[in-house]
Amino acid sequence: MNNKRLFISFLLVNMVITSGMLLFYHIFILKPDTIDSKIVNRSIRAAENEILFSDRFEKLMKTAVPSDFINAASISRKAVVFVQAKGDRIQNAFGSPFSSSSGSGVIISADGYIVTNHHVIKDASKIEITLNDNRVFEASVVGSDPNTDIALLKIVAQNLDFLIFSNSDSLMIGEWVMAVGNPFRLQSTVTAGIVSAKARNINLLENQGIESFIQTDAAVNPGNSGGALINTKGDLVGICTAIQSNSGQYEGFSFAVPSNLARKVVADLREFGVVQRGWLGVEIENVTNQSARSLNLNEVKGVLIASVAHNSGASEAGIKVNDVVVKVNQTEVSSTSELMEQIGNYRPGDAVSLTIIRNGNKIEKEITLRNQLNSTDLIGTLSDGIFEELGVEVRDADKYEKAVFAPSGVIVVSVKNRSIIGATRMERDTLL
Repeated sequence: MNNKRLFISFLLVNMVITSGMLLFYHIFILKPDTIDSKIVNRSIRAAENEILFSDRFEKLMKTAVPSDFINAASISRKAVVFVQAKGDRIQNAFGSPFSSSSGSGVIISADGYIVTNHHVIKDASKIEITLNDNRVFEASVVGSDPNTDIALLKIVAQNLDFLIFSNSDSLMIGEWVMAVGNPFRLQSTVTAGIVSAKARNINLLENQGIESFIQTDAAVNPGNSGGALINTKGDLVGICTAIQSNSGQYEGFSFAVPSNLARKVVADLREFGVVQRGWLGVEIENVTNQSARSLNLNEVKGVLIASVAHNSGASEAGIKVNDVVVKVNQTEVSSTSELMEQIGNYRPGDAVSLTIIRNGNKIEKEITLRNQLNSTDLIGTLSDGIFEELGVEVRDADKYEKAVFAPSGVIVVSVKNRSIIGATRMERDTLL
């Protein structure tokens, strides 16, 4: 588009120069009394007509600049894999018991880390990965987060092609994107569309899930889940996650987890085994026309603070009921989905700056995020050695849990199917 503007500017400058030369000719070459304003006006109109209507410029003056997807598709197809999850408790898309499910995944490192959707590998006892070159590997689960529908897998391999996370905050509505995955087991399928909307909440995820999806009209079908949403440079801007459909197949709407949120979740899973989620300690609502009127807001946008938890980070920072959040670290937020996405990028202990409107005035508040237990502890998991043999993944109890339940111990994070611990029917969050 910048080239197009430069070209138009160039033509307008030439039009002015041409008109100036005509005026110069009439003033200095011809006698002054022969100057005719009609001649000048006709010359200007002729120049305008040449620019606006001449077929010589038609190709350069089209309303849209053609996009070339070939290079981006070539790069991304090598890094998108087929994921097959096997297990007795797996359910298909309609909730019926099934022996296996399939989806897609994206290689994000040369040494075999793969991001996919939580729902693709949920309850699986075995996961197979088929690369674009048809090599097959068995994958282990590094960690999984149902609240964002993101899971991180690992295969033993080296020198793999991989995709780089891009900045999804810079993605613009109307921008071209491509979905790469394995719909209906059709390996390495590429479809294209535009970004239709951002920060969509479609009530898909489990309790307290972060829904701030990128909406696109790129064709996505069963099997695309966990695949890549890329821009025209071939960078990863999202993880394809869901469709909205009455038939169970693509009907024009598809949704992807933004890459910024996925990158943070993956980093947490890789380092700690669980997601380190920061909490403000508030309940929030979208600003409505009615609340905007009652609070004398100039616009119907922002996030309304409905309640503030006692002794929370928000409470200690001076956040009050009926404050309206409009920015997080200078990034504008217009809805609860956008606020949750931005806060989801940070860990307990991180400080974030909120711009709020209170009584018609904008003020800044800095809040130190807490975890769900109202502390700033980062909690890791243990799954090696004896824990792997038993089939259980645990984490250290934090300060609050140690004070309330026991001075030492670990909390069960997950239990593998058909394992020694699995046979005991032990549940998550059990204190050992």
